Amino acid sequence: MKASQLITRGLVLLLLFVSVACDGSDSASGTGEASIQDSTQTVDTTLKLYVFECGRLRFDTVENFSIGNDETDVRDLVVPCYIIDHPAGRMIWDGGLPSYVADTEGWHDNERIGRTAQLDRTLAEQLSELELGFDLNSFDYMAFSHIHYDHVGVANEVRGARWLVQRGDFDAAFAEPATVPALQPELLANLRDGDYLILDGDHDVFGDGRVQLISAPGHTPGHQVLFLDLVETGPLVLSGDLYHFRLSREDRRVPVFNVDPMLSLASMDRVETLVAERNATMWIEHDLALFETLRTAPEFYE
Repeated sequence: MKASQLITRGLVLLLLFVSVACDGSDSASGTGEASIQDSTQTVDTTLKLYVFECGRLRFDTVENFSIGNDETDVRDLVVPCYIIDHPAGRMIWDGGLPSYVADTEGWHDNERIGRTAQLDRTLAEQLSELELGFDLNSFDYMAFSHIHYDHVGVANEVRGARWLVQRGDFDAAFAEPATVPALQPELLANLRDGDYLILDGDHDVFGDGRVQLISAPGHTPGHQVLFLDLVETGPLVLSGDLYHFRLSREDRRVPVFNVDPMLSLASMDRVETLVAERNATMWIEHDLALFETLRTAPEFYE
């Protein structure tokens, strides 16, 4: 073999050796074999929805919801919390009753909240007991359908999350004097100087269309609903307080305490159009009969 051929073959072997060494340097074990194994791993793209019970409300009358007491025998509403686990991050949607309600065993009758409420276990306690691998400090985002006390109960307890809030609710949350009924400003005190993103309409949380905040004002100035595009469950809309009762949806009943009745009706129309276009299911969040059919954490929807 000629000297030139020997030199050429030597250079090829050297380049091959360097290439294999570089491939192996990126692996945990430092071997080329581990690098090949890593390259075959798939990225988890699963979107999960966890459902929690975060209290109940009991009413002597439902007339404030523009429903006659003889039109329904429903007097108890559930107060849920939800956690959305997306491959790009985690978000809490609606924060239930204030944790202090759990300090009273059974039903809690307090003028501060204006009605009878019950909270058996706080969300923090449930997360600890269920050992899901996350707690109230594990969220990238927190978003509430609106700022009423029964939807922001754990807001001050969440640390490290960015608050995604419509401008109308952000302004109302810190207005003096308060302009929104059923608001307890102290439940949002830590958020005023925290990390927040003020929204002026719909917002795609993770940028892939699977978790979207849909502006639906009227109940409060910045009320919003949540759209989820789940693979197995299918498209889903969490109603916030767009509706409280099934009759509210069927007959377009607007509670007397909504800040803007006409805007409420327009939001109903807009969300129902979305539901129809996406062939989505609507969960009325306060519907206890519906809630009792749902899978709650540690089970989840995906």
